[in-house]
Amino acid sequence: MSDFFEDRRVVVTGGAGFLGGYVTEGLRKRGCKDILVPQIEDYDLVKLDDINRMYEDMKPDIVIHLAAAVGGIGANREHPGEFFYKNLMMGVQLIEQGRIHEIEKFVAIGTVCAYPKFTPVPFKEDAIWDGYPEETNAPYGLAKKMLLVQSQSYRSQYGFNSIFLLPVNLYGPGDNFDPASSHVIPALIKKCVDAIESGAGHIECWGTGKVSREFIYAADAAEGILLATEHYNGPEPVNIGAGFEITIKTLVEKIVELTGFGGEIRWDGTKPDGQPRRCLDTRRARELFGFESQTKFDEGLKATIDWYVTNRKRISGY
Repeated sequence: MSDFFEDRRVVVTGGAGFLGGYVTEGLRKRGCKDILVPQIEDYDLVKLDDINRMYEDMKPDIVIHLAAAVGGIGANREHPGEFFYKNLMMGVQLIEQGRIHEIEKFVAIGTVCAYPKFTPVPFKEDAIWDGYPEETNAPYGLAKKMLLVQSQSYRSQYGFNSIFLLPVNLYGPGDNFDPASSHVIPALIKKCVDAIESGAGHIECWGTGKVSREFIYAADAAEGILLATEHYNGPEPVNIGAGFEITIKTLVEKIVELTGFGGEIRWDGTKPDGQPRRCLDTRRARELFGFESQTKFDEGLKATIDWYVTNRKRISGY
Protein backbone atom coordinates (compact mmCIF):
# COMPACT_ATOMS: atom_id res chain seq x y z
CA MET A 1 0.00 0.00 0.00
CA SER A 2 1.11 3.57 -0.67
CA ASP A 3 1.23 6.41 1.85
CA PHE A 4 -1.42 8.41 -0.06
CA PHE A 5 -3.80 8.70 2.91
CA GLU A 6 -1.24 9.14 5.70
CA ASP A 7 -1.15 12.93 5.75
CA ARG A 8 -4.61 13.68 4.38
CA ARG A 9 -7.68 14.59 6.41
CA VAL A 10 -10.55 12.44 5.09
CA VAL A 11 -14.21 13.11 5.85
CA VAL A 12 -16.47 10.09 5.34
CA THR A 13 -20.13 11.13 5.33
CA GLY A 14 -22.18 8.13 6.41
CA GLY A 15 -19.02 6.77 8.00
CA ALA A 16 -20.99 5.39 10.93
CA GLY A 17 -23.22 3.37 8.59
CA PHE A 18 -22.97 -0.04 6.96
CA LEU A 19 -20.62 0.70 4.05
CA GLY A 20 -19.02 3.53 6.02
CA GLY A 21 -17.70 1.13 8.64
CA TYR A 22 -15.81 -0.81 5.98
CA VAL A 23 -14.48 2.38 4.36
CA THR A 24 -13.19 3.82 7.65
CA GLU A 25 -11.62 0.46 8.53
CA GLY A 26 -9.92 0.43 5.12
CA LEU A 27 -8.62 3.96 5.69
CA ARG A 28 -7.15 2.95 9.05
CA LYS A 29 -5.39 -0.01 7.44
CA ARG A 30 -3.92 2.39 4.88
CA GLY A 31 -2.40 4.52 7.63
CA CYS A 32 -4.87 7.43 7.53
CA LYS A 33 -4.46 9.34 10.80
CA ASP A 34 -7.32 11.82 10.36
CA ILE A 35 -10.60 10.02 9.59
CA LEU A 36 -13.51 12.34 10.33
CA VAL A 37 -17.12 11.13 10.48
CA PRO A 38 -19.85 13.79 10.79
CA GLN A 39 -22.58 12.47 13.10
CA ILE A 40 -26.24 13.26 12.34
CA GLU A 41 -26.67 14.64 15.87
CA ASP A 42 -24.03 17.29 15.12
CA TYR A 43 -24.41 17.90 11.38
CA ASP A 44 -27.60 17.52 9.34
CA LEU A 45 -26.05 17.27 5.89
CA VAL A 46 -29.30 18.24 4.20
CA LYS A 47 -28.90 21.73 5.70
CA LEU A 48 -26.46 24.20 4.16
CA ASP A 49 -25.48 25.79 7.48
CA ASP A 50 -24.54 22.40 8.93
CA ILE A 51 -22.53 21.52 5.82
CA ASN A 52 -20.61 24.80 6.05
CA ARG A 53 -19.96 24.20 9.74
CA MET A 54 -18.75 20.68 9.01
CA TYR A 55 -16.23 21.98 6.46
CA GLU A 56 -15.04 24.69 8.83
CA ASP A 57 -14.74 22.29 11.79
CA MET A 58 -13.19 19.32 10.01
CA LYS A 59 -11.12 21.02 7.29
CA PRO A 60 -10.96 17.95 5.02
CA ASP A 61 -8.58 17.39 2.14
CA ILE A 62 -10.85 14.65 0.76
CA VAL A 63 -14.58 13.96 1.17
CA ILE A 64 -15.95 10.47 0.52
CA HIS A 65 -19.72 10.98 0.36
CA LEU A 66 -21.49 7.78 1.40
CA ALA A 67 -24.41 9.26 3.36
CA ALA A 68 -27.79 8.57 1.75
CA ALA A 69 -31.49 8.26 2.44
CA VAL A 70 -32.01 4.78 1.04
CA GLY A 71 -34.01 1.55 1.32
CA GLY A 72 -35.53 -1.32 -0.60
CA ILE A 73 -38.47 -1.23 -3.04
CA GLY A 74 -41.02 -0.72 -0.25
CA ALA A 75 -39.16 2.22 1.28
CA ASN A 76 -38.64 3.79 -2.15
CA ARG A 77 -42.36 3.56 -2.90
CA GLU A 78 -43.32 5.09 0.46
CA HIS A 79 -40.75 7.93 0.50
CA PRO A 80 -40.04 9.02 -3.11
CA GLY A 81 -40.12 12.74 -2.35
CA GLU A 82 -38.01 12.42 0.79
CA PHE A 83 -35.43 10.22 -0.93
CA PHE A 84 -35.20 12.63 -3.88
CA TYR A 85 -34.88 15.78 -1.77
CA LYS A 86 -32.49 14.52 0.89
CA ASN A 87 -30.11 12.80 -1.51
CA LEU A 88 -30.07 15.70 -3.95
CA MET A 89 -29.58 18.40 -1.31
CA MET A 90 -26.87 16.49 0.54
CA GLY A 91 -24.82 15.79 -2.54
CA VAL A 92 -25.23 19.06 -4.43
CA GLN A 93 -24.45 21.23 -1.41
CA LEU A 94 -21.52 19.08 -0.24
CA ILE A 95 -19.91 19.34 -3.67
CA GLU A 96 -20.52 23.08 -3.99
CA GLN A 97 -19.13 23.81 -0.53
CA GLY A 98 -16.24 21.45 -1.17
CA ARG A 99 -15.39 23.55 -4.22
CA ILE A 100 -15.69 26.79 -2.24
CA HIS A 101 -13.48 25.38 0.53
CA GLU A 102 -10.97 24.26 -2.12
CA ILE A 103 -10.72 20.63 -1.02
CA GLU A 104 -8.39 18.36 -2.95
CA LYS A 105 -10.92 15.71 -4.00
CA PHE A 106 -14.59 14.74 -3.70
CA VAL A 107 -15.71 11.13 -4.12
CA ALA A 108 -19.43 10.98 -5.00
CA ILE A 109 -21.09 7.60 -4.49
CA GLY A 110 -23.94 7.01 -6.92
CA THR A 111 -26.17 3.96 -7.28
CA VAL A 112 -27.02 1.21 -9.72
CA CYS A 113 -30.59 2.61 -9.50
CA ALA A 114 -29.41 5.49 -11.71
CA TYR A 115 -29.32 3.19 -14.76
CA PRO A 116 -32.26 3.06 -17.19
CA LYS A 117 -34.92 0.44 -16.48
CA PHE A 118 -34.09 -1.50 -19.65
CA THR A 119 -30.30 -1.32 -19.83
CA PRO A 120 -28.48 -3.96 -21.92
CA VAL A 121 -26.66 -6.43 -19.65
CA PRO A 122 -23.96 -6.07 -18.49
CA PHE A 123 -24.55 -2.38 -17.70
CA LYS A 124 -21.83 -0.28 -19.30
CA GLU A 125 -21.22 3.18 -17.83
CA ASP A 126 -21.84 4.83 -21.20
CA ALA A 127 -25.46 3.56 -21.11
CA ILE A 128 -26.39 5.59 -18.04
CA TRP A 129 -28.22 8.27 -20.08
CA ASP A 130 -30.04 5.89 -22.43
CA GLY A 131 -33.42 5.93 -20.67
CA TYR A 132 -35.46 6.57 -17.51
CA PRO A 133 -34.70 4.56 -14.34
CA GLU A 134 -37.02 1.87 -12.99
CA GLU A 135 -40.03 3.72 -11.59
CA THR A 136 -40.03 2.47 -7.99
CA ASN A 137 -36.58 3.91 -7.27
CA ALA A 138 -36.27 6.58 -9.99
CA PRO A 139 -36.41 9.59 -7.61
CA TYR A 140 -33.48 8.21 -5.59
CA GLY A 141 -31.56 7.16 -8.69
CA LEU A 142 -32.04 10.51 -10.45
CA ALA A 143 -31.03 12.51 -7.38
CA LYS A 144 -27.79 10.54 -7.23
CA LYS A 145 -27.23 10.84 -10.98
CA MET A 146 -27.29 14.64 -10.70
CA LEU A 147 -24.03 14.35 -8.74
CA LEU A 148 -22.44 12.94 -11.89
CA VAL A 149 -23.63 15.99 -13.86
CA GLN A 150 -22.35 18.29 -11.13
CA SER A 151 -19.00 16.49 -10.88
CA GLN A 152 -18.41 16.68 -14.62
CA SER A 153 -19.52 20.29 -14.97
CA TYR A 154 -17.47 21.44 -11.96
CA ARG A 155 -14.41 19.66 -13.34
CA SER A 156 -14.95 21.41 -16.68
CA GLN A 157 -15.56 24.92 -15.32
CA TYR A 158 -13.60 25.00 -12.06
CA GLY A 159 -11.06 22.20 -12.36
CA PHE A 160 -12.66 20.62 -9.28
CA ASN A 161 -11.60 17.00 -8.81
CA SER A 162 -14.86 15.15 -8.16
CA ILE A 163 -15.25 11.52 -9.24
CA PHE A 164 -18.45 9.48 -9.49
CA LEU A 165 -18.72 5.78 -8.62
CA LEU A 166 -21.67 3.43 -9.20
CA PRO A 167 -21.77 0.59 -6.66
CA VAL A 168 -24.16 -2.29 -7.23
CA ASN A 169 -26.35 -3.67 -4.40
CA LEU A 170 -24.34 -4.23 -1.20
CA TYR A 171 -24.57 -6.99 1.38
CA GLY A 172 -22.47 -8.28 4.27
CA PRO A 173 -22.10 -8.42 8.06
CA GLY A 174 -23.47 -5.27 9.70
CA ASP A 175 -26.15 -4.72 7.03
CA ASN A 176 -29.50 -3.10 7.82
CA PHE A 177 -32.00 -5.79 8.88
CA ASP A 178 -34.91 -3.45 9.66
CA PRO A 179 -37.82 -4.83 7.57
CA ALA A 180 -39.15 -1.30 6.96
CA SER A 181 -36.03 -0.19 5.09
CA SER A 182 -33.75 -3.18 4.40
CA HIS A 183 -32.68 -4.42 0.99
CA VAL A 184 -33.42 -7.86 -0.38
CA ILE A 185 -30.61 -10.00 1.12
CA PRO A 186 -30.97 -8.92 4.78
CA ALA A 187 -34.78 -8.96 4.41
CA LEU A 188 -34.71 -12.57 3.19
CA ILE A 189 -32.19 -13.67 5.83
CA LYS A 190 -34.35 -12.18 8.57
CA LYS A 191 -37.49 -13.83 7.19
CA CYS A 192 -35.86 -17.26 7.13
CA VAL A 193 -34.17 -17.04 10.54
CA ASP A 194 -37.31 -15.60 12.17
CA ALA A 195 -39.44 -18.32 10.56
CA ILE A 196 -37.16 -21.02 11.94
CA GLU A 197 -37.32 -19.48 15.40
CA SER A 198 -41.12 -19.10 15.38
CA GLY A 199 -41.82 -22.45 13.70
CA ALA A 200 -43.58 -20.81 10.74
CA GLY A 201 -44.32 -23.11 7.83
CA HIS A 202 -43.68 -20.60 5.04
CA ILE A 203 -42.06 -17.32 4.10
CA GLU A 204 -43.53 -14.76 1.72
CA CYS A 205 -41.41 -13.09 -0.97
CA TRP A 206 -42.24 -10.09 -3.12
CA GLY A 207 -42.77 -10.36 -6.87
CA THR A 208 -42.22 -13.33 -9.16
CA GLY A 209 -38.59 -14.19 -8.42
CA LYS A 210 -37.75 -13.98 -12.13
CA VAL A 211 -35.80 -10.71 -12.06
CA SER A 212 -32.03 -10.74 -11.59
CA ARG A 213 -29.67 -8.78 -9.38
CA GLU A 214 -25.96 -8.38 -8.79
CA PHE A 215 -24.53 -8.08 -5.29
CA ILE A 216 -21.13 -7.01 -3.98
CA TYR A 217 -19.75 -7.78 -0.53
CA ALA A 218 -19.51 -4.49 1.37
CA ALA A 219 -15.84 -4.94 2.26
CA ASP A 220 -15.05 -5.39 -1.45
CA ALA A 221 -17.06 -2.30 -2.38
CA ALA A 222 -15.13 -0.30 0.23
CA GLU A 223 -11.85 -1.48 -1.28
CA GLY A 224 -13.03 -0.34 -4.72
CA ILE A 225 -13.99 3.09 -3.38
CA LEU A 226 -10.61 3.52 -1.67
CA LEU A 227 -8.66 2.41 -4.74
CA ALA A 228 -10.62 4.95 -6.82
CA THR A 229 -10.04 7.66 -4.21
CA GLU A 230 -6.31 7.05 -4.40
CA HIS A 231 -5.79 6.39 -8.11
CA TYR A 232 -8.70 7.74 -10.22
CA ASN A 233 -9.04 11.40 -11.17
CA GLY A 234 -11.25 11.39 -14.25
CA PRO A 235 -14.68 12.66 -15.35
CA GLU A 236 -16.27 9.35 -16.39
CA PRO A 237 -18.53 7.34 -14.05
CA VAL A 238 -17.12 3.99 -12.92
CA ASN A 239 -19.04 0.86 -11.89
CA ILE A 240 -18.10 -0.88 -8.64
CA GLY A 241 -19.44 -4.41 -8.85
CA ALA A 242 -18.81 -8.13 -8.77
CA GLY A 243 -19.71 -8.78 -12.41
CA PHE A 244 -22.34 -11.50 -12.02
CA GLU A 245 -26.13 -11.77 -11.81
CA ILE A 246 -28.48 -14.09 -9.95
CA THR A 247 -32.26 -14.39 -10.13
CA ILE A 248 -34.18 -13.53 -6.99
CA LYS A 249 -35.67 -17.05 -7.06
CA THR A 250 -32.19 -18.60 -6.97
CA LEU A 251 -31.13 -16.12 -4.29
CA VAL A 252 -34.08 -17.10 -2.07
CA GLU A 253 -33.27 -20.79 -2.55
CA LYS A 254 -29.63 -20.17 -1.55
CA ILE A 255 -30.64 -18.30 1.60
CA VAL A 256 -33.21 -20.95 2.49
CA GLU A 257 -30.53 -23.62 2.17
CA LEU A 258 -27.83 -21.71 4.08
CA THR A 259 -30.17 -20.76 6.96
CA GLY A 260 -31.68 -24.25 7.17
CA PHE A 261 -35.29 -23.09 6.73
CA GLY A 262 -37.36 -26.07 5.68
CA GLY A 263 -40.73 -24.51 4.93
CA GLU A 264 -42.54 -23.28 1.84
CA ILE A 265 -41.61 -20.26 -0.29
CA ARG A 266 -44.68 -18.26 -1.35
CA TRP A 267 -44.45 -15.53 -4.01
CA ASP A 268 -46.69 -12.46 -3.88
CA GLY A 269 -47.10 -11.46 -7.52
CA THR A 270 -49.08 -8.36 -6.57
CA LYS A 271 -45.84 -6.79 -5.27
CA PRO A 272 -43.40 -5.17 -7.73
CA ASP A 273 -40.28 -6.91 -9.01
CA GLY A 274 -38.35 -3.70 -9.69
CA GLN A 275 -35.81 -3.49 -12.50
CA PRO A 276 -35.89 -6.60 -14.75
CA ARG A 277 -32.13 -7.30 -14.69
CA ARG A 278 -29.03 -5.88 -13.03
CA CYS A 279 -25.46 -6.82 -13.80
CA LEU A 280 -22.55 -4.41 -14.19
CA ASP A 281 -19.70 -4.30 -16.66
CA THR A 282 -16.74 -3.97 -14.28
CA ARG A 283 -13.91 -3.59 -16.82
CA ARG A 284 -13.47 0.15 -16.37
CA ALA A 285 -12.69 -0.17 -12.63
CA ARG A 286 -10.21 -2.95 -13.36
CA GLU A 287 -8.47 -0.96 -16.09
CA LEU A 288 -8.42 2.45 -14.35
CA PHE A 289 -7.52 1.51 -10.79
CA GLY A 290 -7.08 -2.25 -10.62
CA PHE A 291 -10.24 -3.15 -8.73
CA GLU A 292 -11.77 -6.63 -8.79
CA SER A 293 -14.24 -8.05 -6.27
CA GLN A 294 -12.67 -10.88 -4.23
CA THR A 295 -15.42 -12.44 -2.07
CA LYS A 296 -17.31 -15.44 -3.47
CA PHE A 297 -21.06 -14.99 -3.19
CA ASP A 298 -21.85 -18.11 -1.14
CA GLU A 299 -18.99 -17.29 1.23
CA GLY A 300 -20.26 -13.73 1.69
CA LEU A 301 -23.85 -14.89 2.20
CA LYS A 302 -22.78 -17.36 4.90
CA ALA A 303 -20.78 -14.66 6.71
CA THR A 304 -23.81 -12.33 6.57
CA ILE A 305 -26.18 -15.01 7.88
CA ASP A 306 -23.77 -15.94 10.70
CA TRP A 307 -23.48 -12.28 11.69
CA TYR A 308 -27.25 -11.86 11.83
CA VAL A 309 -27.80 -15.05 13.84
CA THR A 310 -25.19 -13.90 16.36
CA ASN A 311 -26.39 -10.28 16.59
CA ARG A 312 -30.13 -10.39 15.91
CA LYS A 313 -31.26 -9.98 19.52
CA ARG A 314 -28.97 -6.98 20.05
CA ILE A 315 -30.01 -5.19 16.84
CA SER A 316 -33.70 -5.98 17.39
CA GLY A 317 -33.54 -4.36 20.82
CA TYR A 318 -34.53 -7.32 22.97
